[in-house]
Amino acid sequence: MGYPEEFVEIYTRDIHRAGSEKLLEWLKTTDFFRAPASTRFHGACEQGLVMHSLNVHRAMTRYFLEEGDNPESFAICALLHDLCKANFYKPGTRNVKNEATGQWEKVPTFTVEDAFPYGHGEKSVFLIERFMKLKTSEAVAIRWHMGGFDDAARGGSFAVSQAYDQYPLAVKLHMADLAATYLMEKGTSKANKR
Repeated sequence: MGYPEEFVEIYTRDIHRAGSEKLLEWLKTTDFFRAPASTRFHGACEQGLVMHSLNVHRAMTRYFLEEGDNPESFAICALLHDLCKANFYKPGTRNVKNEATGQWEKVPTFTVEDAFPYGHGEKSVFLIERFMKLKTSEAVAIRWHMGGFDDAARGGSFAVSQAYDQYPLAVKLHMADLAATYLMEKGTSKANKR
């Protein structure tokens, strides 16, 4: 089973909220299932975004699912936290010198082309809520999943700390995102291999 099929299987099994079917249908009209997770870091390859979303789900359920946690909330947060990256990257090529032959070769690459510059986590929340209502804990978790890497946090905002104090789901999503990015997806960037 490929990444897109696995994503759809988990999504349809675990997410039953009103509007979730329409969100999934919309997602299929975007490049979400083909897009990279980044331009040169983790998952900088075709299907990197869906791979990353599945890895975050694996990390969340494996390491952070406790008695009383809601599996639907975990699936929503893990699978959709980077929805902001749908229709965000533009495929292209760049020239790289082949060290073995000394020849320049065109290699695939991705650049950012953000048609809706609304932020990162907040854009994902906005896009999800066009189709289905999020619980407050889910919205906060998705909004702050970048932790200290978020532009607002780097600019001095203390809201991320308050979010983590009040919503354990936000901490769990952030930790699962870190585990997926830096542990599970090490070496998944074709851009860094050149």
